[in-house]
Amino acid sequence: MKRPWDLEGEVAIVTGALGNLGPTWARALLDAGARVVALDLPAASVGDAFATLQDEFKEALSVVRADVTDRPSLERARAWCATTIGRAGILVNNAGIDQPPLTAGPTYRAEEMPIEYARRMFEVNVLGALTAMQVFGPAMVEAGRGSIINIGSLYATVSPDQRFYDHIDADPPFLKYPPYGASKAAVVNLTRYFATLWGSRGVRVNALSPGGVQAGQDPEFQRKYASRVPLGRMAERADLAGPLVFLASDAARYVTGINLMVDGGFTAW
Repeated sequence: MKRPWDLEGEVAIVTGALGNLGPTWARALLDAGARVVALDLPAASVGDAFATLQDEFKEALSVVRADVTDRPSLERARAWCATTIGRAGILVNNAGIDQPPLTAGPTYRAEEMPIEYARRMFEVNVLGALTAMQVFGPAMVEAGRGSIINIGSLYATVSPDQRFYDHIDADPPFLKYPPYGASKAAVVNLTRYFATLWGSRGVRVNALSPGGVQAGQDPEFQRKYASRVPLGRMAERADLAGPLVFLASDAARYVTGINLMVDGGFTAW
């Protein structure tokens, strides 16, 4: 008997799959039994974490080169998937531009930040997610079932605490710039829009918003961040797997339109 969280027989698309959290989402889906089609830019390299998945899961994991800001490339990926593997019933909208605390390059005051920085972030984070839903969602609607998970952020809900970064030696001081959280808030709103639009057609659309994920940040940042979290630590990648599989699977068959915060309680304060 198939368990509600079993994804055996499902085909899942993960955008931005070669990036920071892409291998985490891909592994969660593969471990649950899904076949995964990993989409990323032609120039994106395969890192160690993703290469490990390829060695372990073999033909259950495919890589297709596509750009979420280029609809024709997504349509080609959809056609390849449909003819080679089958209709995708799960879409994880992960592709996005983030701004880690120790980003190389110049820093700016908020009022001096180049607008092109914001424009590119919205193009990828918001319009890219919208385009992927436009391309992959209709087949789910036609089939009468599907799950779309848009990757949000802690900062879709709250503003960054700039004190996390005030120990970083930079002039002007390093800031988490406004477009990132604003773009992720827009992704959450898109989630609600499509959840209400497609809910009657059997397609669930949810957001999953991680808090800070342990990724080798400097010790002082980690200390400051963990002191602000009720569970007392940053997220580990394994902490994200269960929530993703829940939203992707029939275990969440009556869940749509939510923003699932996986933040250790950060937003409870």
